[in-house]
Amino acid sequence: MKKAIILIIGCIVLAACNNSGNKKAEVHKTETTPSEAIDTTTVNVYYFHGKQRCKTCVAVGNLAKETVEKTFSGNNNVRFTEINTSEKGHETLIEKYEITWNALIIAKGSQSKDLTEQAFATAVNNPEKLTQLINETINQFGN
Repeated sequence: MKKAIILIIGCIVLAACNNSGNKKAEVHKTETTPSEAIDTTTVNVYYFHGKQRCKTCVAVGNLAKETVEKTFSGNNNVRFTEINTSEKGHETLIEKYEITWNALIIAKGSQSKDLTEQAFATAVNNPEKLTQLINETINQFGN
């Protein structure tokens, strides 16, 4: 039952993201090259998003970035990268992770974990839970 509720909430959020109007959101952009996608020494926290974002989309990106910057400050083996999927130049990563809309992916080398569902279910109402999940996942990959 809980999974069904989370799935329904996720669908509503994704639908809202697609119809969020022409509001402009602040974007923190980091350029990524295809060679970085195969780096086996770095844990990459990728936040993929489209041009238009809703409140939850912005919260997921901001919380992921804040978590990496705060918890792993000074650790060059952990990196946050925000990727606007509507901009050219990120096709390799978008294709690799089969991104169709917004996503939060943590990856190291050929291993990755998709936290999108949990991120959108918790970013606004339970950000501590998402912060803990991000930290645990990064630590599982061994930073």
